[in-house]
Amino acid sequence: MPASASGPAQGYFRNIYDTVKSILTGMKITLRYCFSKTVTIQYPFEKLAFAPRYRGIHEFEAEKCIACDMCAKACPVDCIYIDKSAPRKIDKATGKAVGGELLRYAIDYQKCMFCALCTEPCPTDCIHMGKNHDLSSYTRGDMVVEFTELDRKGLRTPIPLWVERNAATIPWVAKEKERLEKGILATTEADIPSV
Repeated sequence: MPASASGPAQGYFRNIYDTVKSILTGMKITLRYCFSKTVTIQYPFEKLAFAPRYRGIHEFEAEKCIACDMCAKACPVDCIYIDKSAPRKIDKATGKAVGGELLRYAIDYQKCMFCALCTEPCPTDCIHMGKNHDLSSYTRGDMVVEFTELDRKGLRTPIPLWVERNAATIPWVAKEKERLEKGILATTEADIPSV
């Protein structure tokens, strides 16, 4: 009889021991991280480091686009809209599209998955995945980026609201705004290479 009575009591104290040990292990880890240096980036004052193959808002070279609709056909969510006045082709001497006018090239970022499948079939290599990660806006209509209108302003990608507002106070934001205004492409590493 006494042997069986010690069994439940031994299990009870074993459970208490395991609980206290678990709590102490957790508190040890918590205290270690509580006094260590933080690794939080103070965005937007510090620049976020993106992976080389990061896929952000597209950058579009309208002067090279022949409006072949290959990117729109490859898009799994049908978020690319293209209109042209007549067929276009690349002039070998200048490397620019000639022929009809590119009336509309737009991407609806409410639908876009940033899969980069639109970059692969492009025969003129005119659409690229950019490094811009923010397209905050006030209306849903602002999420549809009209790249042909941006091209008329000399831009290849939209300039985010936060860039316009913070360029005067944050040095790296001023450099990014200057790059966007000059139409300099970000690296194209995130594009799916053609095979």
